[in-house]
Amino acid sequence: MKICVVGAGAIGGMLGVKLALAGHEVSIILRGANLAAVAADGLTLIEENGQQLQVRPARVTDVITQAGVQDLVILGMKAHQVGAVAPELHHLMHGDTRVVTMQNGIPWWYFHRLPGPYTGRPVTAVDPDGVIARHIDVSRVIGSVVYPASEVVRPGVIRVIEGNRFTLGEIDGSDTPSVRAVSAAFKQAGFKAPVSTDIRSEIWLKLWGNLSFNPISALTHATLEDICLFGPTRALAAAMMREAQTIGEKLGVVFKVSLDKRIAGAQAVGQHKTSMLQDVEQGRPLELQALVAAVMELGAITGTPTPTIDAVYALSSLLAQTLQRHQATLRIAGD
Repeated sequence: MKICVVGAGAIGGMLGVKLALAGHEVSIILRGANLAAVAADGLTLIEENGQQLQVRPARVTDVITQAGVQDLVILGMKAHQVGAVAPELHHLMHGDTRVVTMQNGIPWWYFHRLPGPYTGRPVTAVDPDGVIARHIDVSRVIGSVVYPASEVVRPGVIRVIEGNRFTLGEIDGSDTPSVRAVSAAFKQAGFKAPVSTDIRSEIWLKLWGNLSFNPISALTHATLEDICLFGPTRALAAAMMREAQTIGEKLGVVFKVSLDKRIAGAQAVGQHKTSMLQDVEQGRPLELQALVAAVMELGAITGTPTPTIDAVYALSSLLAQTLQRHQATLRIAGD
């Protein structure tokens, strides 16, 4: 299979290495220091057990048009970065090319092919000008939920922290040969890749934690375990999650675990910094629109009050604005 990973960072790079080692023709789109490092030395993945895997992708470029036509396109960047590349993605497509969206949070396609009163409605928090919807044919989309945690330790080198599961699903809930073929490719590369016929419920299960733990950690600089063990922040996260659950259930989402079990799962991860806290420490933009603002938008659509989510969003948005204005990072460091 010819596969292009657009945005070969921590997750996309991990996929690129293992899919290439499984025999697929992998091209990667990346830029800056990562592009220079991978072009010179290849892409390296350090697995949980310390084993190092290295590949030289078929193509390494920052110009999408140079990658050629693909069978599968994996969008590995964060949600707020998709709009910038969407107009160029048609250069990668033939008639049957599929696109796997790997962004956290509520996706731009959430209401597409969803039966009910909101079908086809845009999610303006993640696609404010409609550029993504105009340039990515929704019939090509395969939804996914990314469970692994990994990090770029230096340009061209990615370390897996934990996990290897990517849940995949057609956005209309069907079970097709196409999604099964993508799942098979992932499994061939060593990943768990179950196919879900209710990908939105899977998205909400992960989002349930991300919308609460991520901004709380960005504001407090606390790890998942610390947030869950400190009574006031545990209660704050639970309040946000209850508001979100009400929204999801109004949209037909089935929450397969209890709220307490979901919090316990986060606590069990231990002294792990969320991706949003890492972004604060590195001075990168925060994923607030897809993880928090989109949930608030769905709350407004369904007539569901979200006072706790609104308050945390206001604080974390101001933090993001302040860091961006000063081009600053923020980190708590001991002596």
